[in-house]
This record gives sequence, C-alpha cells and structure tokens, in this order.
Amino acid sequence: MLNPKLIEQFFGAASIQRWNDYPRMVELVELDKQAHKFIIAYFIAKMEPEGSVNMRSLIEAGIFEFLRRVVVTDIRPDVFRKALQKKEKEINSWVLSQLYDSLSEIEGGAFYQRFETYINDNSMYKKERFILKAASYMATRWEFSIVYQTSQFLSNIDRVKEAVEEEIEDYYELISVRKMAMNKKISKIVDLSGRLRFQKRWAQTPRIPETSVLGHMLIVAILGYFYSLFIKACDQRLVNNFFCALFHDFPEALTRDIISPVKYSVSGLDDIISEFEIKMIEEEILPYLPEGLLKEFKYLLGLYGDHQKNEFLNRIYEQEIEAVEDVSLYNEDKFNAIDGKALKNCDNLAAFIEATLSISHGVKSKELIQGKEHILKKLKEKGKIGKADFYGLAVELEEYFGV
Repeated sequence: MLNPKLIEQFFGAASIQRWNDYPRMVELVELDKQAHKFIIAYFIAKMEPEGSVNMRSLIEAGIFEFLRRVVVTDIRPDVFRKALQKKEKEINSWVLSQLYDSLSEIEGGAFYQRFETYINDNSMYKKERFILKAASYMATRWEFSIVYQTSQFLSNIDRVKEAVEEEIEDYYELISVRKMAMNKKISKIVDLSGRLRFQKRWAQTPRIPETSVLGHMLIVAILGYFYSLFIKACDQRLVNNFFCALFHDFPEALTRDIISPVKYSVSGLDDIISEFEIKMIEEEILPYLPEGLLKEFKYLLGLYGDHQKNEFLNRIYEQEIEAVEDVSLYNEDKFNAIDGKALKNCDNLAAFIEATLSISHGVKSKELIQGKEHILKKLKEKGKIGKADFYGLAVELEEYFGV
C-alpha cells in the first residue's frame, strides 16, 4: 500500500521551515502550508462551473507538487521558480531519481509514470495545476500576514508585501479568489482552517517533529488517497476519501483538540463534545459556505440524520445517506461511497507515526510510549480491511525507524 521511506518523506515536511529569514511569532512549516493549500484548492475548485475541474486530478497534482517540494527542501520558493526557468529538465530528473525507490512499486509503477509525466509536461492537469497555484498563493498570503506583524522594522518588508499583494491579480479569473480577496464569506473558512496550524498534536508532551492538527489532517488524507489507489477505488470514492480525511478534524478549529484519553475516559463526555461540535459547525462553518456546497460538505464532515455526526462511518450517498458494512460493494461513482473505517485506521496510523518518529529521534515520554502501544493494539484489532493491512504497515514502520 505504502512504504516507510515515502511516509518519512511526507513527514519530513513538518521540519521544513518557511519564512525562516524573517522573525515569526509562530513556527511556519511546509506541511501546514501544503495542508492549507489543499483546503483552499477544494473550495476554489467547488466554486468553479460544475464539471470544469477534475477533483481526482486536483488531488493527484497536489500530491505530485508536494512530493517535489519535500525533495527540494533547501531552496526558497522564489529562487526555485527562477531555477526551474533555466534548469527545469535537470531539476526534474534529479527529483525523479530521488523518489524512484519510494514510488516505483505503487500501482505497479503507474503512479510513478504519471508523476514523471506531470513534472515534465506542463499541459497535464492544466486547470487543476492553475487552481493549485492559486491556492498555494492564497496560503502564502495568509502566512505572510503573520510574518508582516513581526517584520515591519525590516527595510524591505513593504516591498515584499507589495509583491505578495500584486500576485493575486494573476488568479482573478477564478471567482473564489476574487471573493477571498474581497474578504467575502468564504475567506472566513480559509482563515478558520489556517488557525488549525496553531493547535499542536500531542500537546501535553514534547515531540520531534511537532505537528499541528492542520498538518495531521493532510497526512491522514494522503494515507487515505494511497489506500484508495491500493483498493482500486472508483474516482468519486477516492475523492470522497481524500477530502473526508482532509476535513476530519476541521471542527477542532472551533472546539480545540481534545485528547482521546480525556474524551473517552469520562462517561458521556464524548456525546457532549459531539453535540457541541455539531452546534458549532451549524453556527460557525455552514453559514459561510456557498449554497450549492452545503450537502456535500456536511456529508464529508460526517453529519447525518437528526443531529448525528461520525466522520468515520462507512457510508454511501445516492438518494440519502446510508451506513454500510462493506464499502467495496458500492465501488461506483453513483454511490458516493466513503470508507470511514479505513480512514479511521489512517487516522490511527498517522498518530502512531507521530509518536514513533519522535521516539526514534530520542524525544520520548511515558505518554508517547503508552500512546504508541495503545494505537498499535487498536491497529492489530481493527487494522486489516480486505487486503489492506494497517497493522502490518505499523510494524514495518517500527522496524524502519528502529523502535
């Protein structure tokens, strides 16, 4: 399904500092930027004319861009763009060589071949690529608003600000970008999602690398994407799995990340939290969405029935939302299937990797060690779905990281 080396490369983005030549009030890392970019890209795509954007291609192009970025870690984005203008072929060849071992076995080599085509052919996924560029710019612009607060004493900061603001004109053909620029309702969702980078995972224990709730959401989405490839999911099922995972912790922007031992050890507390989450979603998120997106977004968040919520429910949505045991029986676009139980395993696996990575770096605590063992036990009990073995991958990761 996936190999440990590729997973390590994705998590490496949590250690890539952004704007590190400017004073910052908070750490800004590449993993969070990429997660924010994917969220913004989703809303941009959904506000374009229906059928004009291929969502599966959007996801794949975004993952391709992310892969290239985690390889080219030490070059500033503006310098990288200039380098590509003169040495694009050579840089792309080097990137491909660095990722061959990690990617060559996925889909029997088909994924790597698409990646190779993508970075060598700028016409592939053309509109999706443009949307991702716009989303990347909007995420950078959001970051810069933080950097600017602590950098106003620098002599060139206003020149940088001017350049950032001017770039928005390159994407004005996208209606959502114009609305975000004018601070319309959708910009509130962009702002809310961006704030998830300030909420740290495993907040009660030191850990390296630190990861935010926002970055965690993207890791779970990527794991969900590769799971979907592995099971040969239809297009709509793959797209639903990715975005369900990407937004699975989105309500925590309103409620904060409540750690599982607290959430589940006090009888009835989980129900109270879930009820409050639904109320906050209805008051603080749904009113700011485009009208035509409400049903789909509620479905992705796991809202169904009479004030019920379970983002990790196996479900389909043809005429109405229906819980199902075996999602593989509904592997057609018309069923709008979501592999909730598999995504829960992706969520657990991401948490397991967060703990395992830190322990492998020598930063460990009783909470991390116990948490890792507890998650491993859960994966052993429920981590095998069809031919996908999340527990087996966790064991392989333990061996790879030497813990």
